[in-house]
Amino acid sequence: MKEHIQQIVSALKRRHAVLFVGAGVSMSVGLPSWKTLADHMLSELRLDESVMRDPDISYQTIAECYRLEHGNIASLCEWMRHNWRISPERIKRSELHRLIVELDFPVIYTTNYDSNLESAYDVYGKRYAKISHVRDIASAPAGVTRIIKYHGDFDDDDTLILTETDYFNRLSFESPLDVRFRSDALEATVLFVGYSMSDLNIRLLLHRIWSTWQRSGHEKDRPASYVFMYRPNPVQKAVLGKWGVTVLAGEGDDPQQSLLAFTRSLRTELGG
Repeated sequence: MKEHIQQIVSALKRRHAVLFVGAGVSMSVGLPSWKTLADHMLSELRLDESVMRDPDISYQTIAECYRLEHGNIASLCEWMRHNWRISPERIKRSELHRLIVELDFPVIYTTNYDSNLESAYDVYGKRYAKISHVRDIASAPAGVTRIIKYHGDFDDDDTLILTETDYFNRLSFESPLDVRFRSDALEATVLFVGYSMSDLNIRLLLHRIWSTWQRSGHEKDRPASYVFMYRPNPVQKAVLGKWGVTVLAGEGDDPQQSLLAFTRSLRTELGG
């Protein structure tokens, strides 16, 4: 683990590092899980939660049904805006968010819809550019951290990747944000945190990056990619390893504390 931490920090110091943030980071400050969102949608649809036990039903399928029933997801976005807001005071008490700001990644991608990362940068007076549209890429100032809302922002309904159709449309990975990520991943060390690696979009994205390097004939020149996981299983490690992604296993009895300890290690190694 020590060697990998040193490699990540070396990339950070060279400004060739990208952080990819998943739901685990937002849950550390009290945001609900995907199950809470699904339960809300089922309640609105007057469906029993036992529906989720059907292996053919996913959160995205429920969201698709919600959109069909309501004609849009505007009311769902309004519910998320109301229930998923975390106060700046709570963000300021989050050591994990403080450490993320202090690590100073030049680019942060997140599949989270909430604004907790932006709030952390605001709390600590650190400039950033939020990117959820292609127009944001062109207008983002140079020299500041770019927080790229890879699956959208609940403050802008049109950007959200939430329903099954949204996910299917995204599988081509030809959107401006996908093009931007492929470019970043080809030149920088990528670190994923807060993921269980069950997200099909993310897994397919990692496979596409691996395939690109394989076809190039220069796979040995690929920058390292890492995913921090709390107690990964052997299957995950084997498959991700095949795709050139090193799994960093957490320690301890609590996934949130494990992630925090790992982030502290990065900050200590970075120094300054």
